[in-house]
Amino acid sequence: MKSRIERYWYASNRPLRWLWPLAQLFTGLARLRRYLHTRSAYQSSLPVLVVGNVTVGGTGKSPFTAWLAAFVQTQGWQPVILSRGYGGSTRQYPQLVGADSDAAECGDEPVMLAQQTGCPVVIDPQRRRAAAWVEQQGLGNLLICDDGLQHYHLARDLEFVLFDGARGAGNGAPLPVGPLREALQRLRNADYCLSTGEPVHESWRAIEAQAHHVHQVTQQPGRLRHLHSSEVRPLQWLSDQTINGVAGIANPERFFDSLIRLGAKVIPHPFPDHHRFVAEDFNLAHGPVVMTAKDAVKCRDLNLDNVWVLEVTAAPDAALVRLLTRQLANLKAATVTTPGELHG
Repeated sequence: MKSRIERYWYASNRPLRWLWPLAQLFTGLARLRRYLHTRSAYQSSLPVLVVGNVTVGGTGKSPFTAWLAAFVQTQGWQPVILSRGYGGSTRQYPQLVGADSDAAECGDEPVMLAQQTGCPVVIDPQRRRAAAWVEQQGLGNLLICDDGLQHYHLARDLEFVLFDGARGAGNGAPLPVGPLREALQRLRNADYCLSTGEPVHESWRAIEAQAHHVHQVTQQPGRLRHLHSSEVRPLQWLSDQTINGVAGIANPERFFDSLIRLGAKVIPHPFPDHHRFVAEDFNLAHGPVVMTAKDAVKCRDLNLDNVWVLEVTAAPDAALVRLLTRQLANLKAATVTTPGELHG
């Protein structure tokens, strides 16, 4: 049902006009919520970088967050990643997550980010509480709030809003008529608007009309590793190989398309986002299994053979790197005496 709705939202269809009153109500409530939350937002003593989106569905936030964490370290920062911990069973917050943490308890994305970045990851649905705890514990000197655009109780210094290049803003309508959590006018207040992949959807004209800085982020296949061993195979191994593509993520088609571009003959097996895998999910008839890194952290305790993990890395364009280098230098100078500024 969800996939059918998303297909409609992202198709080149005219929105259902009879649902517009609901969409207008949703937009109004979103604006009111943002206004009320920003008035009482927590002003961290650390710079806050927020990665998020205004659309429903996957946009490549996690690979970009991992890249951002690595990049700020090259600029002399010690980042801490804040995450909601969605899909985890714990109710103890804030909680520090490491590479060996249990994804069932802490959520798949926090554990994956801890593995990929080596940075402290703190989970808490209340980002302001997590930020204050990081300050008290002295875990780092910069916060990266993953999937945190709508968490307006935490003030921020820089915002990165991601779109899927092939899907853009879909039909351009707010929920429930379209995929927008907030109106595209929200982009006027964001520092960066990023396209994961080439921005080919027709809605990019409307996006670019609202955004200040539009940049492209390429998602590149990294290494292909065995789920349980240290064995790594070259990406060329996938060429002409019939494989089972397994993805329990938002927008799994992007992952399957990446396998196809590598030459694989893919039998797709999409699962719901944050799906908790069991061994029976892998009773597949043909060939090896290739899954995402996000799914792999949930399968470490399963006795599986011939299962491979395709790691994906983000590569922003050179213009973004230059601008961000300059802004990080400015932030470093400003944080000597003042906390970050609130986006209104």
